[in-house]
Amino acid sequence: MRRILMIDDDALLAAPLATYFRRFDYDLDSAVTPSEGLAKLRTNTYDAAILDVMLPEMDGFELCRTIRRDSDIPIVMLTARGDVMDRIVGLEIGADDYIPKPFEPRELLTRIQTILRRARAPAASPQKLVFDGLSIDLERRQVLRQGEPVELTGTEFELLAMLAKSPQRVFHRDEILNRLRGQDADLYTRAVDILVSRLRKKLEPLDCIKTLRNAGYAFAGGHA
Repeated sequence: MRRILMIDDDALLAAPLATYFRRFDYDLDSAVTPSEGLAKLRTNTYDAAILDVMLPEMDGFELCRTIRRDSDIPIVMLTARGDVMDRIVGLEIGADDYIPKPFEPRELLTRIQTILRRARAPAASPQKLVFDGLSIDLERRQVLRQGEPVELTGTEFELLAMLAKSPQRVFHRDEILNRLRGQDADLYTRAVDILVSRLRKKLEPLDCIKTLRNAGYAFAGGHA
């Protein structure tokens, strides 16, 4: 059974969600404060985390940053009213997806299932992609930049792998977003720009992801 941790100060939300998730063989644990949630993350093993933006002690953004210092666990942010700035900030600090409140339980579960499928999907052949200064192990989901490991979130790794498997091919923003989500959704192309920016920063000083104006992105790394 997959274990999910939800950190949300709305105590009335967790119980019905936990009942619904259990129908699909997911165990939903909950915490109403960031300190309680962080304590649970330190002492238990979870497959994903759900963070509300509006929280006591610290907001969901700061909580996401805190978790990202030690963990690459998939994170879904709950954003009030689907505010665009909430989505942008959440993606910039390492969230894997976002969903606006109020939401349907089925949609939240589907988003989590999609992220977890990506994380455990078998790697396509070849198992390792090697370029000048960059090595991508698709099976172990590890990246080395000039021999040093690079810590990527699940979504960042999937984006890099997608681009690197087809060097020089131009991927349009809409295509990238749909393939990463693995489902039909309202297109939010700014999310792709944010993900690419995060990935580029982590790959510095390598410059292997090129922007093609009004087209999209392409991997430009040369094979070793």
